[in-house]
Amino acid sequence: MPLTPRLRARRTKAALLTSAVSVCLIAASAPSPAVPLGVGDRLFPHLGNPGYDVRSYDLSFTYTGDNLKPLTAVTTIDARTTSPLDLVNLDFTHGEVSSVEVDGSPAAFTTAGEDLVITPREPLPAGSRTRITVRHTSDPVYSGDAEGGWVRTADGLAMANQADAAHVVFPCNDHPSDKALFTVRVTVPDGYTAVSNGLDAGTRRGPRTTTWTYRTEHPMATELAQVSIGRSAVVRRSGPNGLPVRDVVPAKDRERLEPWLAKTPAQIAWMERKVGRYPFETYGVLIAEAQTGFELETQTLSLFERELFVRAEYPKWYIESIMVHELAHQWFGNSVSPRTWSDLWLNEGHATWYEALYAEETAGRPMEARMKAAYSASDRWRAAGGPPAAPKVPKVDHKIGIFRPNVYDGAALVLYALREEIGRPAFERLQRAWVAVHRDGVASTADFQRLATRIAGRDLDAFFRGWLHGERTPPMPGHPDWKTATAEASAKRKTGK
Repeated sequence: MPLTPRLRARRTKAALLTSAVSVCLIAASAPSPAVPLGVGDRLFPHLGNPGYDVRSYDLSFTYTGDNLKPLTAVTTIDARTTSPLDLVNLDFTHGEVSSVEVDGSPAAFTTAGEDLVITPREPLPAGSRTRITVRHTSDPVYSGDAEGGWVRTADGLAMANQADAAHVVFPCNDHPSDKALFTVRVTVPDGYTAVSNGLDAGTRRGPRTTTWTYRTEHPMATELAQVSIGRSAVVRRSGPNGLPVRDVVPAKDRERLEPWLAKTPAQIAWMERKVGRYPFETYGVLIAEAQTGFELETQTLSLFERELFVRAEYPKWYIESIMVHELAHQWFGNSVSPRTWSDLWLNEGHATWYEALYAEETAGRPMEARMKAAYSASDRWRAAGGPPAAPKVPKVDHKIGIFRPNVYDGAALVLYALREEIGRPAFERLQRAWVAVHRDGVASTADFQRLATRIAGRDLDAFFRGWLHGERTPPMPGHPDWKTATAEASAKRKTGK
């Protein structure tokens, strides 16, 4: 998700749903104690849940044709317990739950904060496999200025779950450290097309409806789930090595958008030359007629606003670099997901890096000039948002406040400094090794530092301590003349000039 000069980033948008929105229950409550839990994320303390590892999600949605009405839904979770559980917490809010089953038996349930708390008929022992089925609604209408989860488009719905809004749509373990396989079924009225992550697994025609099924071949974080429902055209072509490329656009705009869609295979090939084989089973862009203020790297099907491609004031190089930003996320953030949300700089810094590198190589937009400008602003960004690897905790009513310049160009600046510090050959080996070693997994800032140290063949602790955790921006290796705006202002005050 790119931060852009015209403030398209999600930090400019209204906050996501707060904990004031609760699940409406229709069944009897479970016995106490029921408390909201979390996996200990510094930025989102109650996100995710301990005690189990989700292996797969099976999501079924039924859409009426009216994007102001709740969808009926069934979520089935297959998980393995990692500790004994008398209660199972799932992240879920803003929907009505009608029933819950655990391993085929009805289970009691209640809520605590934004958790759905389930009491199995029998306690679950550690190391056991369990299946949880929740029948519920999924409501695309939110109160006030809240955003996240479902995005209403001109002709249907799309999904934008980053960072913590998947559980507004479906019950889940809503933290990127617990990735899982997904099967998604969407039933829509005739005339609508439904598309989700992964590959098409078939359609089933019914009376005046069609059910579309999709499956992922690689694990996915909940924040990267995507479901598009609309009067859409699905445009197919081949990418490098026969990769299926599938784009989803408003049917009325298919011809108008084709010149942009046709660029994707070459962009994939460019990224593969930089970091290695594309990591998933398919790719494509989803262009939605909606006002979101952002683009989003949903896995295998990146979400873009239609206006990015149709407004004449955006230069061609700029649009293409934003496309590459979301594509780069498929390696950095999707295939290799952050262990905690404090590791967000690894996602956005790398995506911004390849966005800038693509602009340099294809449009003559110098990387050095962009990084020098970022260096000037870096102290200010750190003061406002924290160092790149230690972002400030977002306000409760503005959770997307973690998406600040310090984790975009501020984090790309860290990568530029690292390249200057260890040299271009070692840096490029590091980039390729990072996505190869951690493919389909999760990784942390500490993991990146260890790998960089091994590849560089020397101690980089002081470098990373200053660049990732320092309140002030360290001197730029190889560029002693670069100054931050804060340092320049301080020097002027001292000299009186």
